[in-house]
Amino acid sequence: MKRFYKSVAVTDADDGAFLVTLDGRNLSSPAKRPLRLPTRGVAEAVAEEWETQKEEIDPSSMAMMSFAATVTDRVTPQREHVVDEIAGFGGSDLLCFLAEGPDELVGRQVSQWTPWRERAEKRLAMRLAVTAGVMPVRQPPEALAAFRAAVDAVDDWRLAPLHTATSITGSLVLALAFLDGALAALEAFDLSQIDEAFQVEKWGQDREAELRRRNLLAEMKAAERFKMLLDA
Repeated sequence: MKRFYKSVAVTDADDGAFLVTLDGRNLSSPAKRPLRLPTRGVAEAVAEEWETQKEEIDPSSMAMMSFAATVTDRVTPQREHVVDEIAGFGGSDLLCFLAEGPDELVGRQVSQWTPWRERAEKRLAMRLAVTAGVMPVRQPPEALAAFRAAVDAVDDWRLAPLHTATSITGSLVLALAFLDGALAALEAFDLSQIDEAFQVEKWGQDREAELRRRNLLAEMKAAERFKMLLDA
């Protein structure tokens, strides 16, 4: 799509929200819903993305707009579904599945994952079942209920970066710590990549795998920026 506007601005809405305007017209989401942003920081970041577009608009360069649109078009209209989707990761959390071997890899997982698993157990007043290998493990109903309650307590805007972090890391434990600010994006991502990093050490880097890793990390860092703009 070619750039169809000249000026970009941020304005205040009557209810305390913030609006981005293109040539004086309020910006809408892809689904044509009004884009009412929760903080000036988010609005200014979205406006900057529109301002820096060249003759051709590149949606892949507009991460903050993407998060804002996701909340407006997907999270808020179907909040319960999104909460269930995120909370569902608690039943198969990466940190509850240790490798069967070798010992060096298992040792890394135990030493680096255990503190975060125990942190979640303490904060949510529950216990998680841990297994080795790919055999399924059933988490206690109390743990699943605690995970869902924790996710349901998150507001619509923060559910978007939480969803991104959970999907990328495969761990609701890590994602909640990331949302709390206890883990930076890179830290949470590296913790989710212990097995992959171990394999690279042993067998070398695969170009496609490295490209995928960089793209996922970029998404995590975008989620971190969006979260910080919400908290500012």
